[in-house]
Amino acid sequence: MEIYLPIAGMSINFFLVIGLGVLVGFLSGMFGVGGGFLLTPLMMMVGIPPAVAAASDSNQIVAAASSGAFAHWRLGNVDFKLGLIILIGGITGGTIGVQLVKVLRSLGNFEFVMKVVYVLMLGLVGGAMFIESLNTIRRSKAKTVEPVTSAQPKLTKVFSKLPLKMHFHRSGLHTSAIFPFGIGAIVGVLAALLGVGGGFIMVPAMIYIIGMPTIVAIGTDLFQIVLTSANVTLQQAFVNKTVDILLALILLAGSTIGAQFGALVGKRLKGEQIRILLAVIVLAMTVKLFLDLVIEPDYLVSLAPAKGGGH
Repeated sequence: MEIYLPIAGMSINFFLVIGLGVLVGFLSGMFGVGGGFLLTPLMMMVGIPPAVAAASDSNQIVAAASSGAFAHWRLGNVDFKLGLIILIGGITGGTIGVQLVKVLRSLGNFEFVMKVVYVLMLGLVGGAMFIESLNTIRRSKAKTVEPVTSAQPKLTKVFSKLPLKMHFHRSGLHTSAIFPFGIGAIVGVLAALLGVGGGFIMVPAMIYIIGMPTIVAIGTDLFQIVLTSANVTLQQAFVNKTVDILLALILLAGSTIGAQFGALVGKRLKGEQIRILLAVIVLAMTVKLFLDLVIEPDYLVSLAPAKGGGH
């Protein structure tokens, strides 16, 4: 069954789109990630224009993250003061990112830059996750126990010495507001360029650099994801006109279904098994995008319809 996506300007099989949503929702439920960093490349692989894929993915992330943010708010796991600083950074970065997308599209280089950033980012994240999971599995087989230390990470101490110190009661921190703002700005730019929520960058940064408790980091991250992605979605819609609501709704429906099955499967796997599987998937996606960059296409020149009429 073919459906027409008005913003993407193409017809596509309905079951293919909802299948992508189910697949990413399944992975999201199993691995506990948003899935945006997988969904955008998958949409590009089935022919959806990169700019539309990224912007529409941001749209469905808003809806998908809202329920999680609400649940964590009810449990008291959201540090609103720190979250607002991250959000200000995210809105700043998102605004810059949307304008960057506009410039890159006008130059015809958006898809290339997007794939390069994806390859670098996914390669680093997937590689680090794979090595960490492999080491954990080896230690568990050797039955060795690592000594547990309660010392603060060195980076946490460094950033706490920066100016503009603030007290964050819910996180139990007295630290500089510069780093939360900065990491929020980086995630905002990535949200505009890649259509990701940025949780796979933000949560480790909150825990290992800022020094937040894990559960508060997750709740605060979901809070900023909702508003940062909403800001990016609105700006993409008005500035670049790349948000396809129909596409986002179908993906959201599929991901909601898939997440339920993924959660059931995830309960049967150990933590290190889940992480190494996710790392393998991320690295496989990295290889596919890298090959797209270096392999010569079948057609070196493609013709596009002229804008604004003409012959």
